[in-house]
Amino acid sequence: MLASLLFLAAAAEPLNLRPPLPEQTPGRGGASSTFTVHLDKPTVNVSKSLYGIFFEEINWAGDGGLYAELVRNRGFTEDAQHWVAPEGVLKVSNKRATITTSARTRIENRGFAGMGLRKGVDYRLNLRVRGSGAEAMTAHLANGGSQVSNTVTARLSENWQDHRLTLTASATTGDGRLVLDIPAGAQVELEWVSLFPGDAVSGIFRKDIFDTLRKLQPAFVRFPGGCWVEGDTMATAYRWKKTIGPPRSRSAVYNLWRYQSTNGLGYTEYLQLCRDLNAEPMFVANCGMSHREVVPMDQMDEYVQDILDAIEYANGPVTSKWGALRAQHGSPKPFNLKYLEIGNENGGPAYEERYGLIYRAIKAKYPNIVTIANVWGGYPQKSPIEVLDEHYYNDPGFFLEQADRYDRYDRKGPKIYVGEYAVTLGVEQGNLRGALAEAAFMLGMERNADVVTMSSYAPLLAHPAGKAWNPDLIYFDGLNVVETPSFHVQALFAQNRPDRMLSSTLRNAPTSSEPFPAGSVGVGTWATSAEFSDLRVIQNNKLVYTSGEKRLQFESGNWTNLNDIWRQVGNTNGARAFGGDPKWTRYRLEVKAKKIDGDEGFLVTVGRKDDRNFIWLNLGGWGNTQHALEWSVDGGKRRIGNAKPGRIERGRAYEIAIDYSPDRIVCSLDGEVIFDERVPSRPMVFANAGTRKGETIVKLINVDSKPHDIRLEIPGGAAALIAEGTLLQADDDRATSTLSNLKALVPKPIARRTIKNNSNLTLPRHSLTILRLKTKP
Repeated sequence: MLASLLFLAAAAEPLNLRPPLPEQTPGRGGASSTFTVHLDKPTVNVSKSLYGIFFEEINWAGDGGLYAELVRNRGFTEDAQHWVAPEGVLKVSNKRATITTSARTRIENRGFAGMGLRKGVDYRLNLRVRGSGAEAMTAHLANGGSQVSNTVTARLSENWQDHRLTLTASATTGDGRLVLDIPAGAQVELEWVSLFPGDAVSGIFRKDIFDTLRKLQPAFVRFPGGCWVEGDTMATAYRWKKTIGPPRSRSAVYNLWRYQSTNGLGYTEYLQLCRDLNAEPMFVANCGMSHREVVPMDQMDEYVQDILDAIEYANGPVTSKWGALRAQHGSPKPFNLKYLEIGNENGGPAYEERYGLIYRAIKAKYPNIVTIANVWGGYPQKSPIEVLDEHYYNDPGFFLEQADRYDRYDRKGPKIYVGEYAVTLGVEQGNLRGALAEAAFMLGMERNADVVTMSSYAPLLAHPAGKAWNPDLIYFDGLNVVETPSFHVQALFAQNRPDRMLSSTLRNAPTSSEPFPAGSVGVGTWATSAEFSDLRVIQNNKLVYTSGEKRLQFESGNWTNLNDIWRQVGNTNGARAFGGDPKWTRYRLEVKAKKIDGDEGFLVTVGRKDDRNFIWLNLGGWGNTQHALEWSVDGGKRRIGNAKPGRIERGRAYEIAIDYSPDRIVCSLDGEVIFDERVPSRPMVFANAGTRKGETIVKLINVDSKPHDIRLEIPGGAAALIAEGTLLQADDDRATSTLSNLKALVPKPIARRTIKNNSNLTLPRHSLTILRLKTKP
């Protein structure tokens, strides 16, 4: 049955959806929950920059995606890869292809898993070619063996020539290819083969993907990454100066996401994307740190100057060195770069030094640039911070439990940018379950907009054939674009962003909890050498398990056993051993532990199902600064309760005990209880309210598998209100859209009509409801 939003007040008609609902059942009487909105009690202003997008060159997001180039390996920087030719005919050396024929020869390029071609669209073919032995070569578009365009001719000469030709598709196909026909007896050299659709936005961006991004109404664009900024080594780190100028002159770089980037989508194009989307640019600059290497401080001047030059290129007058180059590249008008993030996911002492150096240099020359610092195992303490970038990837439960996270943040601290977040576990390729959990988290960001000023989902785009991360906001192939449930949430929140929040209260919201899981036990370390002994499991005052007789199984790390002392040596991150019965539900685990060397302390595991599902007591974690209980579900960890300051001393023997049951965990260290935690409960219904342009915007989320009644109270509001809105809902929270079913899940409008104040609503299961309310004239 189609679930629907019903207003059940006795004197008010139900609020209808389009298309009309099937026959509705009578109301169920009084609502069990109440949501009260105080129109006369505005709270915090909401930043206009709260919702933006984050673009990273991952998953073919740029090359093969938004960047509209259809030819893969257009400049022969990948030798002969992605070009199909008879054996021995095509050879590549020094980014130049040589084709020698004895018979008429067909050379093909299928682009990125097939070119998307649309009937009636013109395609701009650019060739840089020279040749001998024939007067000309030809080109056309094809679908398999069938020609699907006109044929164009490129005259051959012994001198290099640039040809600009137009191919018009006569059919639509997602498996198109560019075909070059070389006459018999010819020798042809190619340096450049490029094919762009004539409808590309600004001549750069694939139109259907760009139009989809525009639906998100992004206030800003964070670019170009991500890990793409850091690179695996400094040689592959992002250097913006190598990405500007004529595309043929740009350096192609092997992407750590396992494909080569042409840098066709370079610094200038990113800035143009922001302009075309009417979004503020946010440039993420490499801070002299890659995944594997760190630039010495005495060599940092080059990197600091690169950042200052990037700002001048974007914002400087045409009389400046880099502003003049920008004008030469086609944009005399400055791009107005507003935000600059110093590094990506960088941390530790090395980041502290480099952040401070770069921050001071920016503020000395460009004080109006808003700088953003990374949160990665902490954040810089010795230099001022304007905005902190926090990243969260986890399961739906984490985001539901963290919906009130920012309620507890220091109002006097730095502003927060949630630069990367997504439900990445337990949601397949992305589904409604994950999207609603993200929406609940976003309500918390809105409610705390005095702290959280910006946010962006990640990753943004993915082609299934190039996918390196799961899930993603938007999927595409050569012809189609898929708007996922998470996309719809992002778009709806951006389109319904309040200017100011209102004081509101949700009372008696339904809650849910799941028991701590049954499972076995284990011990381990993180970047630490340690030894464990006398591991015992007791049930009903009876000893049921010991670690003697080599009964532990090694999962990871470097373990040895001598006289029933289990020793882990080395700096493995997450060295673990386990044992016992995976069906255990109630027991006491006791173990003795001693730290030998290393950065942290001990990991003591209970409730272990497998290597991705368990609960562990993390003693001396986070650089030996904290103790915490963590629950891992499908590899995503969330804390049970709050972490506590604590450290583990080298050479000292510790006695650890955990009393474990389905509803409670009590952890003791040397006889002292350090954690006593019950099964966490989480709300099933979430709500907030704000105002914008004379409207009251109410957002309501039900993540439960059953409908819930809620009474909407607006003290001081008119007796009759005009209401309209949007509903995103499905009976199965695994619902999603796919390339084979593009519209499987889409938001539906809630028809405009008059309702009574103090009305009852039924929130459908698995739903996001957004209402826009006006006082009736």
